[in-house]
Amino acid sequence: MARIGNGRGRTTYAKSGVDTRARARSLRPLLAAVTYRPPRSHGRPLGPAGHYAGLVRIGRETIAVTTDTVGTKVLLAEQLGRYEEIGEDAIAINVNDLAAVGARAAGVVDVINCARPEPTIFAALGRGINRGLAAAQCALLGGETAVVPSLLKAIDVGGTAIGFFPHGRRPVTGAGIRPGDRILGIPSSGFHANGYTLIRALIRQKGIDLHRPRSGARTPLGIELLRPTRIYCRAIESVADRPYVRGFAHITGGGVRNLLRLNPRVAYVLDRWPRPTGVFSWIRTLGAVDDRELFQTFNMGIGFAVIVTRRGVGPAIRALSRAGYGDALEIGRIAPGAGVDLPAWRLSYSEYS
Repeated sequence: MARIGNGRGRTTYAKSGVDTRARARSLRPLLAAVTYRPPRSHGRPLGPAGHYAGLVRIGRETIAVTTDTVGTKVLLAEQLGRYEEIGEDAIAINVNDLAAVGARAAGVVDVINCARPEPTIFAALGRGINRGLAAAQCALLGGETAVVPSLLKAIDVGGTAIGFFPHGRRPVTGAGIRPGDRILGIPSSGFHANGYTLIRALIRQKGIDLHRPRSGARTPLGIELLRPTRIYCRAIESVADRPYVRGFAHITGGGVRNLLRLNPRVAYVLDRWPRPTGVFSWIRTLGAVDDRELFQTFNMGIGFAVIVTRRGVGPAIRALSRAGYGDALEIGRIAPGAGVDLPAWRLSYSEYS
């Protein structure tokens, strides 16, 4: 049964140092101050605002651009002395956002800010970046390395990705999602690169040894937590041009609320969401975070969602399986109304922030 409450006495993302509501409030005046619009000859920005990737129309072509960092997962990497995984994460978090609008990744520019350059760390990052590029089938176009000892004590890793729409493909924004459509989910490989400020706070509070396996596992917990973000590019390429596809969602920071970045005028009823297992079951058994906070912070086992018509469920699952994502499954449906509902946990979310 879900633990429902206001979070008093429990650990939350805000209490651990990341207040997403405060971030949203701070962004409003920033965005309000940006009023400049370039001449049409320099490209025409396309909506909707707040989607996974920014879209700009240049002549007859539409380009998708997105940027993100690995965040405080780098502190876990530093603690364990392993950096390949976060190199792969830096690619994954960006190309997955491109995939969420149906764009094909063309290339990535990485950025590394550090207190001092360490060749062994950079080599490990490079190996991870290379794995990510191979999985996404895109190129490293360049990068920026800044040595800022007065600004950072650790290292900050991220990047910017650019994508395009091949063969006349149109951006998939989710605007066509309708009641009766179905929601498919593709499992994640773990926490990906989100919520690590909260995870690290729990590890400190509980005195957890990262070098020992959690109950029921054989791999040390630290290695499980560092597992790289799964890359979904090939999955989306297998279905992006199909007429039964209505929308895509990268279930990243914000958890299931990410679905609200698509069509906000329908309800996303996740009545077939699989029971959390692995590290997601582990974090629930710690008992320090309620389910509402978990589902609005982490992906909770599903890293990417594909919204299809009712008749598209079978063809989509077969196409995803042929592309190497045979674990895709139906997790919910679209209904009249608004918000995201998880009936089994008696949870509802009305906004993304």
